[in-house]
Amino acid sequence: MELVRAGASVVIHGGSSRDRLDAAVSEARSLASVGQRVEGRLLPVSRPGDLIRRLPELGSIDLVACSFGPFVRASLAATTTEEWERVCLLDLALPGALASSLLPAMSARGWGRMLFFGGTRTDGIRAYTSNAAYAAAKTGVSVLVKSLAVEGGPSGVAAVAVCPGLVDTEYLDEGTRRELRAKAPRAGLLTTGALARAAVALIAADPCLASGAIVTLDAGLAF
Repeated sequence: MELVRAGASVVIHGGSSRDRLDAAVSEARSLASVGQRVEGRLLPVSRPGDLIRRLPELGSIDLVACSFGPFVRASLAATTTEEWERVCLLDLALPGALASSLLPAMSARGWGRMLFFGGTRTDGIRAYTSNAAYAAAKTGVSVLVKSLAVEGGPSGVAAVAVCPGLVDTEYLDEGTRRELRAKAPRAGLLTTGALARAAVALIAADPCLASGAIVTLDAGLAF
């Protein structure tokens, strides 16, 4: 929604729920000004190509915000091959394929922005006991962003990765919320709105001095 407030025309991708997608599009349209375009596309994605093949339908893309990130909570010994494949394809290969697909046209136009979301505490290489597959893929996004900043910088294309703290989303049940609040700074989960405002401010700057940065937005989270 912050991109709409900033004046951007947007296409919102929904993966599994028509109701949630329609609600997001309706909210975005209520914030849009005359001339701003707001669309929604429902497209289940199991492999990067499912989305990449549809990009030409969207026309010119100046900014992409990739927040899609399937999560697996399991020890290494309990993580299946299928879970490894899904996490690596959608948490790392999909952002990478988006970057490779969009970079040439953005560079030719002389301007582009790419915003990617890492995971909590994936701003560095760490050990994980319950989500190593997810964290490994999200940590790889850091390499993608730094590489994009170097390759795209001379032609005005910038990329930033944001690693959020503990965020309150519709995917959390009350038991999980209580567990996470106990770990969060001042016992409060981050809101999606506050996270979005901070992330958009970073990527919208021109020149984008944060390009290539892996930015931790966790309010001082400590485990």
